This record gives sequence, structure tokens and C-alpha cells, in this order.
Amino acid sequence: MCIQCMAGAMAAGAGATGIRAWLVARAPSWLTPRRRKALTRGLLVAGVLSAGLVGPTPG
Repeated sequence: MCIQCMAGAMAAGAGATGIRAWLVARAPSWLTPRRRKALTRGLLVAGVLSAGLVGPTPG
């Protein structure tokens, strides 16, 4: 894995984790434990997909 790919994956993972932490800290009334788990899964999947889609083009 190239360093660009690794950096993109790390940034996507950090972004997803940061969004989750921000939402949990704000604790909106609709964020139940079950929804929090679903949100975590969704954010991690979105982070992995975005890291794969935005990565450098093969050259």
C-alpha cells in the first residue's frame, strides 16, 4: 500500500471517528444506544468507501 493510500484511509477513519465523537458529545435526544451503534457502522463503512474511491489513480 502506498503512503498516499494509507494517508487517505487514516484521514477517512479519523473523520468518521470525529463525527461520531461529536454527535455523542452533543447527545441529541434521538441518538439512542441502538442508533449510535448503527451510526458507528455507517460512518466506518462510509469512511472506508470514501478512502477507496478518493485514492490516487493507478499510474
